[in-house]
Amino acid sequence: MIVVADTSPITALLRIKKADLLLELFEEISIPEAVRSELLRYHHSLPRWLVVGTAQNESELSKLRIELDAGEAEAIILAQEIQSDYLLMDERKGRRIAMSKGLRVIGLLGIVLLAKERKSISSAREMLAELEKTAGMYLASSLRETALRSVGEK
Repeated sequence: MIVVADTSPITALLRIKKADLLLELFEEISIPEAVRSELLRYHHSLPRWLVVGTAQNESELSKLRIELDAGEAEAIILAQEIQSDYLLMDERKGRRIAMSKGLRVIGLLGIVLLAKERKSISSAREMLAELEKTAGMYLASSLRETALRSVGEK
């Protein structure tokens, strides 16, 4: 499976030193040029396994850039162009637009739950706590508890 990723989920995983988890879940992790640039503003180096692609449809990019930042817009277009299995994005407006274009969207919470289901991590609760503490991820307690119950954690 191929996933195209936006900046914030990768940044969060890099901050907690769990970015390689994406390799356990997906065959290929692609990012557009704008996401690469955004990531390099905050991280000295990026994992070698990230595949950098270029979104080609300039007219669609221009339309999306009115509503979204460059990374989100390019991620959506790149996901469409390479027919990725998922778009990894947390920003609500970007997710809504991506889904309206027929893309399957997964967020950081979905990555944690998928990793728990596939036994790539032992505790979704611990990983979510680490993401909240170290990477600034925020989840409403009711959402967190519902998500944890869905993977058998109480």
